[in-house]
Parts: sequence; C-alpha cells; structure tokens
Amino acid sequence: MIVCAGEALIDMLPRKTEAGEEAFAPYAGGAVFNTAIALGRLGAPTGFVSGLSTDLFGALLTDALEDADVDTTHAIRSDKPTTLAFVRLTGGQASYTFYDENTAGRMLRPDAMPTLPESVEAAFFGGISLVGEPCGGAYEALMAALAPTRAIMIDPNIRSSFITDEAAYRARIKRMMAMADIIKLSDEDMAWLLGDGAPTDHARALIEGGASVVCITEGSEGAVGYCAHGAIRVGAEKVDVVDTVGAGDTFNAGLLAALYSSGYLTKELIGDIDHATVASALRYGARAAAITVSRAGANPPWLDEM
Repeated sequence: MIVCAGEALIDMLPRKTEAGEEAFAPYAGGAVFNTAIALGRLGAPTGFVSGLSTDLFGALLTDALEDADVDTTHAIRSDKPTTLAFVRLTGGQASYTFYDENTAGRMLRPDAMPTLPESVEAAFFGGISLVGEPCGGAYEALMAALAPTRAIMIDPNIRSSFITDEAAYRARIKRMMAMADIIKLSDEDMAWLLGDGAPTDHARALIEGGASVVCITEGSEGAVGYCAHGAIRVGAEKVDVVDTVGAGDTFNAGLLAALYSSGYLTKELIGDIDHATVASALRYGARAAAITVSRAGANPPWLDEM
C-alpha cells in the first residue's frame, strides 16, 4: 500500500449562478488528498493519513476518498472545522486564499500520528500541511519514522502566500527532502527553494544528497526526471486546457502508480531503479495529468481512462 499523508480541504471554486452572480462551489481537494484520490482511481492500493473533521465538509472528503477506494482507517478524526481554500482562476492558473486556523488538519499533533502496518510499502508527503504547526511537525515526525524502511516521496507544492515563517519552512522542507527517495518539484518550486542555478545542477545535487529519483515539472513543456543513470525528458501531452487545478497532484499519482506496478517502489529497490522505468513512470504521470487539465477542477482519471 501507498500512504498519502497530508492535507484534505475544501476547494471553493468560482462559479456563476443562474442570475449571473459570482459564487463559490465546494469541492473536495487539497494537494495530498488529490494525489490519494488519483492513486486510488488508478488502481494502486492507497491509504490516507490526515486530520479529518466530523463536520459536513469532512463527510464530503471521507465520501470522496472511499468512492476512490482509498483506505481511511488511519485518518485522525476530530470535531474541529475543515480547512477551506477559495480559488481564483486567471488564464487557467489557480491562486488560493486559505482559511486554516484551528482546523482538524492544522491542529494535528505528532503524538496523534498512527503506527502504520507492514503492508505500507511507500508514503507520499507534501502540500500546505508542511507549512503550519503543529501539523507540519506531525508529518515530519511520521516521515522520520517511516523513512528507514519505506520508500518516501515528497512534493512540497509550495504556496508562498501561505508561508508565515519562511526560514522555518525552508529548513523543514530541506530536512524532509534529505529523507526522501523521490523528490518532485515544479520549476517554480525549485527556483523558490534552491535559488539561482541550472535545474540540472540542483537535481544532481539532490541525487548526490541521497534521493534516487528527482522529477522537475515544467508545465506545458513536460517534465524531466533524474536518476543515477542520467536525465530523461518527457513532453506534456497536448490537450485543450480547462484549468490546471490538481494537475501536479495527478502527475504525482501517475508516477507513483507506475513505480508501484514496476515493483521498484520499495525501500530495498528504489535505489536500483533504471532509466527506462523512470521514463515510463514520467510518461504515465504526464498522461494522467493531461486528462485532469482537460476538465474542470481536480478530477483525475480512472484506470479505464488511461
């Protein structure tokens, strides 16, 4: 099983009423939640670890996870409210305003994190859940507990407007990347986190630092993967883009699903991954993401659509 550990929230997406008024409609979302949904839809055995509210929005999130065959056994329930993210779309690109104080996800503490069974072979971390406290510390502690024996992937999915303590956040992400076997960054995230320099040089430094696979996504230009055997570029599939909500999350799920199917997504084998397997996983992730951007919202494909 692959466990996705991180935020689940409600995306309030812009809509127009029949009267032409501006409005927002609630949709289940969150970067790590979206990755879990996409993984489940792609047929990979998937679990989800997060703070989930017992409120009406929490029920919406739980129903969506279960509909995608995602195991919620290890989610941590509370009566605190669900995080809300109001989304604005400009030219198909999403920007976010978060309402996250004192929520079920934000107030998740390290001592609340579950002990996961041996059936968990890999774990995925990322998103805004790594920004705030105490939840950021909780996910970092869970990664530290899992990293010695499970394959770990991280995608920080940086939302700079959400960060209140930049120095602490940068330090956390660097600590967590040092524990990860697979690191995914958008080109914008790489520039924000690692500064000036060629992406190839940054990626090689991450490989030398212990990562087995580094993926850099470049939007409509596709993605580049790096492993010990070199670099692999995969172009984005050409589709009519409706919006980009959930695109990166779906790419992550496609990549993980392909690596799981290949047999390499274990702590014992990920370090031996070959060039062809990375290339195949990148293509699968790109194909899944292309389907997501071709329709509104974070609506990743099911296996029979691939």
